[in-house]
Amino acid sequence: MWRPFEKALVDAKFNVVGSVALDFSQADVNGKQVSLSQFRGKYVLIDFWASWCGPCRRENNNLVKTFNKYKDKNFTVLGVSLDDDKDKWLAAIKKDELTWTQVSDLKGWENEVAQKYRITAIPRSLLLNPEGKIVAKDLRGDDLDNKLEELLGR
Repeated sequence: MWRPFEKALVDAKFNVVGSVALDFSQADVNGKQVSLSQFRGKYVLIDFWASWCGPCRRENNNLVKTFNKYKDKNFTVLGVSLDDDKDKWLAAIKKDELTWTQVSDLKGWENEVAQKYRITAIPRSLLLNPEGKIVAKDLRGDDLDNKLEELLGR
């Protein structure tokens, strides 16, 4: 009787601020496996997005500016795409000039990382500290820039 409730409580802890982000591994654009744990020691924004997501694509412009501003200050972005078409995914990366690491299993909404993190809408993002703890969620534009300025300085 309480099983669904218990499962919901456990699930809720997977992406709550203050919790340690679950490690994962997925193929990058060249088919090489990339794991979240490879980025320990840096602030990392896990960015869940897709080529077909209009709000995601519009936000990419802001994210490129933020990435370029902080990439030399112990910050990076790890894009997790919910695409199912590799050509469209790669074209979006090129068009939007996304130079950070991108991963996808090309399973769309069934993406294993998105499932693990209970992602039900995009864009979504999680900001991790160098120890892998989630310090903020769903920051975009000026809000992300202000948080990184607070954490990393100008």
